[in-house]
This record gives sequence, structure tokens and C-alpha cells, in this order.
Amino acid sequence: MPHVMTAAGSTIGAEAAATVADAGGNAVDSALAAVIVSMCTEPGIIAPAAGAFITVWEPGEDPVTIDAYCEMPGRADPDRIGTGRNEIFMTYGGGMRTNIGYSSVATPGALAGFDLASSRYGAVPWAEIFGPAIHYTRTGFPLPGVSARYLEHSHEVIFGWHPASYPLVHHPDGTVRAQGEILAIPELADSLESIAEGGADVFYRGEIGIAIADELHDHGGILSRVDMAAYQAIVRDPIRLRLQDWDIAANPVPAIGGAALAGLLMLLGEEGMKGWTAAETRRLVEAQRAIFTYRGAHLESADEDLPSAVATLLEAARMGDFGRLLGSGSTTHVSAVDSEGRACAITASAGYGSGVMVPGTGIWLNNSLGELELHPKGFHGLEPGTRLMSNMAPTIARNQDGEVLAIGSAGADRITTAVAESLINHLWLGMDLVEAVAHPRVHAEVFDGEPTVAYELDLPVEVDGPVRHFPERSMYFGGVQAAAWSPADGLIGTADPRRSGDTAAGGRP
Repeated sequence: MPHVMTAAGSTIGAEAAATVADAGGNAVDSALAAVIVSMCTEPGIIAPAAGAFITVWEPGEDPVTIDAYCEMPGRADPDRIGTGRNEIFMTYGGGMRTNIGYSSVATPGALAGFDLASSRYGAVPWAEIFGPAIHYTRTGFPLPGVSARYLEHSHEVIFGWHPASYPLVHHPDGTVRAQGEILAIPELADSLESIAEGGADVFYRGEIGIAIADELHDHGGILSRVDMAAYQAIVRDPIRLRLQDWDIAANPVPAIGGAALAGLLMLLGEEGMKGWTAAETRRLVEAQRAIFTYRGAHLESADEDLPSAVATLLEAARMGDFGRLLGSGSTTHVSAVDSEGRACAITASAGYGSGVMVPGTGIWLNNSLGELELHPKGFHGLEPGTRLMSNMAPTIARNQDGEVLAIGSAGADRITTAVAESLINHLWLGMDLVEAVAHPRVHAEVFDGEPTVAYELDLPVEVDGPVRHFPERSMYFGGVQAAAWSPADGLIGTADPRRSGDTAAGGRP
């Protein structure tokens, strides 16, 4: 039985991982247990009908990424594609727009990917990893702080219109539930028990999949039974890069998060950063701007060939060619490693939420078709069966000395900078993992139409143009979860202090 360290987005998620490790699970089992708990107990932030990417690196083998991200539906009702758009505005993140409702729901992929990861790499039965989530959804769980803060902005416009959704996030007098209140979803516990017993097939082709598809079809959505039955998780080769003594595996296309992360790290050169001085911070900001400019012009373009655009990005970054690059929702993350040298990083997203909860199932649905920033071809602009674009970047790194590190983050387009800066701090600047993740961050962005630099605490930021200073650590800058194992130091994990995550160890020391 391996000893396992897991960093998750919540205390109960981390505890779920430890419970499964104590039952004989490895890093993959523990990560799956933690992320399933998160998907079921962090309302608004994530949902069971989500998409995910799972990066696994077995000792002595090449790493793999399981693409279980959401897919464009519409196979059965092509005449409905482009209809039912419902754009809303909410104050979250300083103000933003997104599409919600029945037509915003993409074919969810997470559970198909979890089933594949469990069958290939898990050490305990599939049903074992569902035990903690079934327990918490049936007996009750405290509403986490990240959910409470998000629901303050979204409880009316997203979760207030659907009759099955409304009572779970509101009191009878219409006020939104607060952090720490106990929330139980017994219908979701029943659904999880069915999936635990019958496998992911129950969700895609069985009674739950039929209920999801029929609820959407009956209300004008484009997701059908055909789309649910056709979904398959795909095993892909990660993007690989070597930095000094580290071999790094990041999320490949059709996601763009891993390519942006790899490009940013390579653009800083073999020596990386020499410290958080004003000059080095300026150089990091320039690298971020180059990568994000290229990403907006090419990786997010409706007209580009994505594999070719990624190849160009990585070539230019490897050459340190800033000029070539400049010329051209909500998520959750879990990281786990074990004492056998196995690592697993999982990032999952349900967008901002569609507001739809399928009656009788307790399952909230995603709005992945409605995220404006991830659909350059417009609403319903993809062919049915096409994987959606994503910023997610679950990453694993191995050092020649035997250390293995699993890392990733929540945070939309801040995922790239959050993960990159944590890696820079640990791999190049020699910070321990806890310090590396907690260190203040900087993020180049466009805010109110102007190129802006957002930064935390007392970072020495001296750049041209406007800045946004955050005097305290903010969840705006992501939520990194990292876990590592080395022959010399054993296991260590850290959860980002910007969010309400936690770490836990399980299995045999």
C-alpha cells in the first residue's frame, strides 16, 4: 500500500483522498476521490456534469493526459444549433457576461475520463472512490467559502430561475445560503450510488444520461441521448518540455492552457528567473504579454489550425522570440502523488453554471457552450462532436533526482500564470513547495480595454501602463494545488492560501 499526499480544493476533498488511500488506493484513486467530492460539494464553482483533464505519470512510463473535456452536442437536432441563447450579466470578477440555460449545456466528459483513469491506473474498485462523495451529499456538507462568494454574485441570475436548483442555494425567504451552512443533496447521493454500482455507463447511456438528455431536449436544448451515448474519453500525449533537470508534461491540444504554460516557461530561457526583482518581474510581465497576445490572435482564433499554431508558439518560445509572438469560469484542481513515484493532476470545469439541475438526480449541468471567451466561432459555432477549448493545465514534472511534482490551478485565464509562477519559484528559485505556491503573483491582462498588470502584496512591479494592486492574496490569481514526493524528503503537499483548499496524507507511511 503506497503512502499518498493529496492537495485538494477543500478540506473534505483532501480527507476523501486520505480515506481512499487508507483503503489501499494510490495517487490516482485518491485524486479521483477528491475531485468527485469537490464536484459534488462546491456549488457554483464546479458540478458533476463537468469536463476534465487528467494527467497521469506512472513511474518508469511516459506520461499521458486523458481528455475528458466537454464536447459540442447537436447530433440529433441540428436544426436547434444556434437557438436558445440566453446571455446574462453578473457582477462576478468585476462584471462579466455569459450564456446560461438549456442551450448552454455541452456534453459532459469528466465521469468518462474518471472511469478510464480508474480502470487503467487505479488500485481500488471504482465504487470505492465514490464512497466519500455519497456520504457528504447524503448527510450534509458545509458550504465552502469559494462557493459562498461566487453565489453572492450568481444565485439569482444563474441559480435562481430553475425550480430544482433554486431551493438548494436559497433560504425560503429568498436569501442566499452562507459559508458554513450545512447542505445535503440526497438525490445526488442516489445518483452517485447508481454510478458507483454501474460505472460511468449509467451516466452516459443509462437512466441518468436519459434524464439529462430528456430534460434538455424538452426545454429546447441541443444535447441529446445520441450525444451522451457517443461520448468517449481520449488518451493523448502531453506537451513535453525539459527545463534544466526537470521533465515537464502539460495539457495538449485541443486545450490551450498547457501550450500557453509551456510557452511562458520556455520564453524565460534556460535560466528562468533570477529572483523577484523589479527588472525580473518586468521581464516576466513581458513574457506573459507575448504569450497572451499570441494566444488571443492564434490559439483562440476561429480561423487558425490549432496544432500548427501551438507548434509555432513553442518554436518561438524556445528561441526566445518575443517579437514573433507579439506580432502574431470556474474550475477546481486536485494534485496527488504517492511513495511509489506515481503522480496524478486533475483539473475540472463546469463553466459558470447553466442553472439547470436535472429533476430527480441532484445533478447541476455546465454552461460550457456559453463561455464567451472560449468560443471564437460564436455561440454553437462548432461541429457536433468537437472538443471545446480550455485554459486548464494539469501538469506533472519529474526531476533527475527522483522528485515528482503534480500541480495545477483553478482560475480561468489566470491558470497559466498561477501554475507557471509556482513552478518558477520551486524549479528555478529553490523555494519549498509551500512558499512557492503562497508567493505573491503577477498577471498581465486586458482590463477595461487597457493592457494592465495585476499584482499582489508588495511585489516590485515597475511597468509601463496601468496596474491593479491587490493588497492581500486574492482568489482572482487562481487556486494552485500541488503535491510532491522525493526519495530524500518524502511527501509534501500544499493548498493555495487564496482558496479554502487543504492537504491530507493517507495509506501506509
